[in-house]
Amino acid sequence: MNDRQDQYGRYDPHTAHEQQLIGYDAYGRPVYGRAPGQSAPQYEQQGYGYDYQDYGQQQQYYQQQPAQEYGQQEYTQAPSYGYDAQQSPQQAQQQTQQQAQQWIPQQTAPEPATAGQPASRAERPAAQVPEPRRPEGGSEAGRDYRTEMFAFIDQPDEDSEDVIDWLKFTESRTERREEARRRGRNRVVALIVVLAVFVVAGLGYLWYAGKLPFLDGPGGKKTAATADAGAQKRDMIVVHLHNTKKGGTSSALLVDNVTTQQGATVLLPNTLALTGQDGTVTALGKSVGEGGLGTREALDSVLGTRIGGTWRLDTPFLENLVELVGGIEADTDTAVPADDAARTPAVGQGQKQSLSGPMAVAYATYRAQGEPEAKQLERTGKVLQAVLRKFPSDPKAGAVTVESIGQILDPALNAQTLGAMLSKLGAHAKVGAYRTDVIAVKPDGTLTDDANKKVVKEVLGGSAGAAQPGATPRVGLKDASGDEKTQVAAKAALMNGGYAFVDGGKADKTAAASQITYQDDAQRDRAIEVAKTLGLPEAVVKKAENVVNADVVVILGKDYKAP
Repeated sequence: MNDRQDQYGRYDPHTAHEQQLIGYDAYGRPVYGRAPGQSAPQYEQQGYGYDYQDYGQQQQYYQQQPAQEYGQQEYTQAPSYGYDAQQSPQQAQQQTQQQAQQWIPQQTAPEPATAGQPASRAERPAAQVPEPRRPEGGSEAGRDYRTEMFAFIDQPDEDSEDVIDWLKFTESRTERREEARRRGRNRVVALIVVLAVFVVAGLGYLWYAGKLPFLDGPGGKKTAATADAGAQKRDMIVVHLHNTKKGGTSSALLVDNVTTQQGATVLLPNTLALTGQDGTVTALGKSVGEGGLGTREALDSVLGTRIGGTWRLDTPFLENLVELVGGIEADTDTAVPADDAARTPAVGQGQKQSLSGPMAVAYATYRAQGEPEAKQLERTGKVLQAVLRKFPSDPKAGAVTVESIGQILDPALNAQTLGAMLSKLGAHAKVGAYRTDVIAVKPDGTLTDDANKKVVKEVLGGSAGAAQPGATPRVGLKDASGDEKTQVAAKAALMNGGYAFVDGGKADKTAAASQITYQDDAQRDRAIEVAKTLGLPEAVVKKAENVVNADVVVILGKDYKAP
């Protein structure tokens, strides 16, 4: 290759007078070289060009391995161009053209060498150089080469793009399927976990409530028995309704069970017998009518309760309270006729009767001729519960309502305390967690056994456990001797011994032997002391359910002898 052309044999304008078109390369590009007969420049003669001693000799081509995309073609080294000084110009030109054609690369198939003897480079056949490409049907003189006529190996293949797109689509679809399966497995696992939590929670609740047949939880029968004995926390007040027009009173206990979140109204008959500190027995109605001094403490002694305060509610203040809450609705069991003298309006009979303040007072205090007191108490209870349903649930608003009534309250029960209490009871009444009961009493004013078991113990929580530690022991006395003098003597002996007396009334039938019972093991020693106080042997003391709501109960028999 001539030094005046670049490494690809392209045309150099600086050496245009020394170069001449000598052929075309494999890509159809023209190849330039020094024309035959032209003398070499001086720097070539000085050793920078070709050796003149090698002119005219066939130089051996070297093989060049191109990129694999061109089919492993064999390329030979382009021969040096020039002519021998001894040759004629015509011979030199022919030799130059032949050498140019031989320089063009051509694919050759090498001949296999003889076994055990490789062929030498000189013995290999000369490579055939392909001629330049020609247009179809055109003459050599009208060659016109364009880029689109050649196919290059680095040209992008449209089929390869389709394959790549298909692979991407297949891969994405597979990933979506795997993601869907993974989400499905996660949902199944989450569902199993939720079901397991619900099952465990349900079993835990049943165990705690003691409803499992093979396990007794802390909230089971034992807890229920403890709750019946008065373990639940209750807040209660006693309310005395005074009829200022016709006279008479009606009493009730308002109970807020903090433990069970329930409310109750327990109606107290006026005939309920109360025992004073001096041992005298007084009916509840009489005690309230005389000013109510000591009534709350007497009720605690009889019922085994802890009443927090006393609310005296006169009928004019009840009328104002009903008007402040916007009227009430109640199911009336009877019609109340109008009373012009008392200025009492008529009240209709039926369900959800709308009652104003005066109508509510008339219905709450109405008692027909010959009716038992319990009927009138039930009407009072309906009015109180209807008022609580309309009472504000906010304690502050409840206190404002109580202050707006205009009544003078007991110093032990101010407007804030009463308002908060009524608000809690009203919240229970609004959701239906409210009940109304009447305590049944015997003709002598003592509690019936059924009243002791159901109302006093279940609703009020009254029991032996209600007494404060260190308080005076409560001893109930039930006369089964049939002798009134014997009962009076036993009562005096107990009160002189420092016990709080609870009148249990008379037994339905007489008994030959006396008996002293206690319900709590902690009261056994106290029961023995009571026996000694009455002069009875220790053998009469035993553990049993008390028929009277007291720490220790004495059932006085015919064997008792007054001291």
